[in-house]
Amino acid sequence: MRRIRAAAVGAVTLSLVLSAAACGGGSTDGASNSQPKILTYWASNQGASLEVDKKVLQPELDKFEKETGIKVKLEVVPWSDLLNRILTATTSGQGPDVLNIGNTWSASLQSSGALLPWDAKHFDQIGGKDRFVASALGSTGVQGQDPAAVPLYSMAYALYYNKKMFKDAGVEKPPATWDELIATGKKITKDGTSGIGVEGSNLSNNIHQVFVLGKQHGADFFTPDGKADFTSDGAVAAVKQYVDLMAAAKIVAPGNAEYAQNQSLSDFAKNKTAMVLWQTASATFKAQGMNDDEWGVAPAPVPSGAPGQGKATNSMVAGINMAVFKNTKNIDGAMKFVNFMTGDEEQKILNTAYGSIPPVKSAQQDPAFNSPALAVLRDTLATSAAALPQVPEESQFETVVGTAVKELFADAAAGRAVTTDSVRAKLEKAQQQMPKK
Repeated sequence: MRRIRAAAVGAVTLSLVLSAAACGGGSTDGASNSQPKILTYWASNQGASLEVDKKVLQPELDKFEKETGIKVKLEVVPWSDLLNRILTATTSGQGPDVLNIGNTWSASLQSSGALLPWDAKHFDQIGGKDRFVASALGSTGVQGQDPAAVPLYSMAYALYYNKKMFKDAGVEKPPATWDELIATGKKITKDGTSGIGVEGSNLSNNIHQVFVLGKQHGADFFTPDGKADFTSDGAVAAVKQYVDLMAAAKIVAPGNAEYAQNQSLSDFAKNKTAMVLWQTASATFKAQGMNDDEWGVAPAPVPSGAPGQGKATNSMVAGINMAVFKNTKNIDGAMKFVNFMTGDEEQKILNTAYGSIPPVKSAQQDPAFNSPALAVLRDTLATSAAALPQVPEESQFETVVGTAVKELFADAAAGRAVTTDSVRAKLEKAQQQMPKK
């Protein structure tokens, strides 16, 4: 999805300029109420286009203005531009009052000092911290510090499967474990069709997948004190297991090594690929011409048993957070706006429009989020998803390890051996590129 592609682009920029942003004199002037009747809001592109987002959001912003007398100037920012725009604003101090951020950026942007910390006082202004799902709160900044943002839209990974391709291959139910997935994939992979699709050139998607596999192998990619730990046996095994879907099991087509633009979803819709691991894919399948009854959704695989915590983790916590710039000129209005956007009514309206899951517990209980597809995502977020490492260097992690995985997929596609030693060598190189602590 767009948010995945953009993070891969932005991570490189963030790793280069974040230290400068942290020193930006304009980013920490302090909040005021000098412009109490207006707010500027940078929304992320969640829909099929910027225009779709404007049609979804503007009626809600008009509703907020009618209730409060505060006009919200909306700008929907493409994901390809969003991080660069945020970083420019942190250094110049000329940013919006309220903005959306990808949740994997939370800790990195938190370290810039440009975002308002969400302490107990601020959470009380929006109904309290307990309103939010714990897994979503886990992606709002470094543990032990006041969050840099609050959850707005939540997503999780699931296994989507093509019902026609399963039926044609005599497969009666979706796989629940990795061994079952490989066995199913081998039944389907023939005559130009593949068992499962990947986006091998998408750095962030690579990270999302190997992070989850790392959890299943008992690896976190960072030590408890925040140091990069990419070469542990568990991390190496996780990366090799993912690339081996192409290199060893051969249930991924070699061309997937170059995919980074949702091509795996197009293949799925065209009956070329039977399975994909993806976030909230229903809207994309519909745009590709698929009916809802042509695909199914199941929890992403685990090594054995049922999804859960620790080695039974089967998704990273995906989603969008809402932040307030520390030097907003309408701090009272900004808090009212965040309260409005995270209120039950708006959570139902907006998450329904975008096919995502409300991170607000009470809003999740609405029947709109009980469809079979959304129920799987909701349950995954509640019980078996884990937040990516909440460290300032998370963006560099996405870049260097994501690139290592991309290179390994390229090796597999070219017929070059992917061994434990070659995986470890790539990860050693990636670790050397991380900032020294």
